[in-house]
Amino acid sequence: MAETGSLYKNRVLMLTQTFFMIDNKKELLLGAHKYDFDILFFDQMSDFVNTVHNSDENTLFVIDLDVLYNMQDDMQHTRRQTMFLSDLLQRLPTDRSYIYLQTVRQGERFLLQQKLVDSNCLAYAEKPITNEVLVDKLFNIFARNKRGDSNTVIYLGEKPVFDIGLLSDNKVQLLQYQDGHTLHVRVKEAQPDLVLIDEAQYLQTEAVVRVLKKNIEFDIGREIILLQDRQDAALTRRALDSGFDEIFMPNDADVLTRQLLNRINKIRASKDLISRDRATGLLNKVGFQKKAQEWIRRASRENKPLTYGIIDIDKFKNINDTWGHYFGDIVIKRLSLVLSAQMGEHDLLSRFGGEEFVVLFWDCEPAQGKQKLDAMREAFGRIDFEVKQGENKNFSFSGGIADFPTWNTENTMFLQADAMLYQAKQSGRNQVCVSRK
Repeated sequence: MAETGSLYKNRVLMLTQTFFMIDNKKELLLGAHKYDFDILFFDQMSDFVNTVHNSDENTLFVIDLDVLYNMQDDMQHTRRQTMFLSDLLQRLPTDRSYIYLQTVRQGERFLLQQKLVDSNCLAYAEKPITNEVLVDKLFNIFARNKRGDSNTVIYLGEKPVFDIGLLSDNKVQLLQYQDGHTLHVRVKEAQPDLVLIDEAQYLQTEAVVRVLKKNIEFDIGREIILLQDRQDAALTRRALDSGFDEIFMPNDADVLTRQLLNRINKIRASKDLISRDRATGLLNKVGFQKKAQEWIRRASRENKPLTYGIIDIDKFKNINDTWGHYFGDIVIKRLSLVLSAQMGEHDLLSRFGGEEFVVLFWDCEPAQGKQKLDAMREAFGRIDFEVKQGENKNFSFSGGIADFPTWNTENTMFLQADAMLYQAKQSGRNQVCVSRK
């Protein structure tokens, strides 16, 4: 049976055998609670299924496939020696995705793997897996699920050939444009992930791709795709030679949209490797700086203020030296959760490195930005960290703030906010200082 009344926003429901709970429960819970999520353990199918049905988006569902053996099948009110995998999969709610734990022997069976991944599988892992690694992987999935990344596609053409609803459901914004001679300007402004050009527009302005790609600021991760209406090998060769990355045939709107989404997913995965901090799932320094430059250009066009803040955990070296780097990593991850929970839809958050984080608040004056950082600072200060059994500690951070348009580049905002951070540290720590020009 599962425990109830969890105090944690995020939680994991784990269907497993009783012996696993006895051997691992305490250590798993200790690790999960340090990362601000709870684990509820189940050893009966009906309890697990009922709780899955009533769970929200902040829940992950983990199934140890050893439940197939020697588990009480209380839904049938009988005790069976073995439950078949098909029985298990049929009873799980189909509107959820599941994480499966399996033995190496189970993992070697391709048909079993195929059945899992075809049945609402979010991920699977092989046992033995240490509690520390399992908790860390679950934390990463929580972080990944909350990023809310969106992508932008510019389409140079006159007729809509996409399933706009399907794109929107997958957080893809489509911007239609009809002037090939100024497309390079629009791309510079919008910074899309993909540029789609239909055949008629390409034939009118064949230099369009070369103009885009020869710009020294062109993002090498951005793809340019030709929508070619007819089979013409000579045209295809000419287009590829001019710089197109791919050729799509727009014969069916649904198929074309799905091709586009597959491309977007690859771009997202590639961007994650380049622009994301592996430990927290947040933007890293490279990813943040690129996004911040886009936000500054947009703020300039729309006459919006920005607040730029730098956060640094107080006396972090002492934390590492006293309780170890593993504990220091826990403090960093808990801070990342505190900060993420209070970010707006259009705000940016980055782990710049080590114990330093950077935020950029959209449409935000410095005084309002200070209020936001102070609220984050107070929330972080309320967290009890168990440094050893029966002993808790609280930690703090200091912050510095600069703003746009007072400082009009990402670099100048960083330098000014960093100077304010230094002032906060010198003035006693656990406070936020604001730049005054």
